[in-house]
Amino acid sequence: MKYLLVLIMSIVSLTACSQSENDKKSENMNAHPYYNILTPKEEEVILYKGTEAPFTGDLYTLHDAGTYICKRCNSPLYHSADKFDAHCGWPSFDDEIKGAVLRHLDADGRRTEILCSNCGAHLGHVFLGEGFTEKNTRHCVNSISMNFIPEGATLPQKLEVALFASGCFWGTEYHLQKVKGVVSTDVGYTGGKTDYPTYKQVCSGLTGHAETVRVLFDPTQVSYEELVKLFFETHDQSQIDRQGPDVGTQYRSAIFYADEVQKATAEKLIAQLKEKGYKVATEVTKASVFWPAEKYHQDYYRNNGSSPYCHIYQKKF
Repeated sequence: MKYLLVLIMSIVSLTACSQSENDKKSENMNAHPYYNILTPKEEEVILYKGTEAPFTGDLYTLHDAGTYICKRCNSPLYHSADKFDAHCGWPSFDDEIKGAVLRHLDADGRRTEILCSNCGAHLGHVFLGEGFTEKNTRHCVNSISMNFIPEGATLPQKLEVALFASGCFWGTEYHLQKVKGVVSTDVGYTGGKTDYPTYKQVCSGLTGHAETVRVLFDPTQVSYEELVKLFFETHDQSQIDRQGPDVGTQYRSAIFYADEVQKATAEKLIAQLKEKGYKVATEVTKASVFWPAEKYHQDYYRNNGSSPYCHIYQKKF
């Protein structure tokens, strides 16, 4: 049913094929409206995985005490105590703040890319075994990917991210985006092996990705636990690789956790559901790179004035 709706939407949207390559790239990356506004040069590195010229970044020679944060989402990434001079032309660190950085095989198949775990911003690459410090690790980071906050200064507000998959991402997003404290949502693909997947590729079942909703929320207004409860109360978590009429591994029920706290929360609520007699097929998996879906999938029900056909609220907690 959903595939037929998307096919119709695709036919209506054929005129979009004439857009420029730059427009397509921006659409695919789907720059988040509540992240910091980036200059074109910052976008080239942070969103499109470019590299700034060596010895040109403002933070390369900085040795002040403080915290290095993601330029896109303000998440703390590195402490100044872990910074050292590798004479490579880019800021180097031999350790990251716990849980702040994701590692992902680079497109060249050789290097390991590092990304902000909160928003997926490209930071640079990590190298092991070079012997610069006792930790034998070098995070080679683009200055342009970070801001520096001096010791004693107040860090900017850090919003948090949650990733949920529960069948068609249109319906999952519909319920989550109504919650007070949810700053915004977008839909996309994660949990698989294919980089920059398209909807058609994900529908083939060969990518391993699940249709997923990324939720940007203010933890002072809504807790992660409240969001997980709503996730369970708006789909049938007992179904395996399907949700209602939508069948396939891309429609599986899954929680992609950002850290051990989120993992523990998800596992605690699953245990509660089982104690109540519910069957739970939901996967709890470490979050990996989130690939935003095509523009016509975003805010689908809000834009089309309809409501989900397989995501009905049912109180379970």
